[in-house]
Amino acid sequence: MRVVVDLNRCQGYAQCCYTAPDAFAIRGHEILFYDPAPPAERRGAIERAVQACPVRAISLQAGPDDGDLP
Repeated sequence: MRVVVDLNRCQGYAQCCYTAPDAFAIRGHEILFYDPAPPAERRGAIERAVQACPVRAISLQAGPDDGDLP
C-alpha cells in the first residue's frame, strides 16, 4: 500500500489526523506529515482518512508488496 497526498489540494482540515493519528500529523502552520508506505495493519484507519478528507487530497495506490488494488 502506498499513500499519496496531493499537497496542492490539501487545505489542512486535519480530518486525516483525527481518523488515522498514527499515520498523519499536522505540525507547525498546517504542514502535513505522513507515512507514504505504512504497514498493512494501518490500512483500515488510512482508508477512513481517505474518506474523511473533505477535499479528496489523499489516495491509496497498490504498493510493490500488494497483490490487490486498493
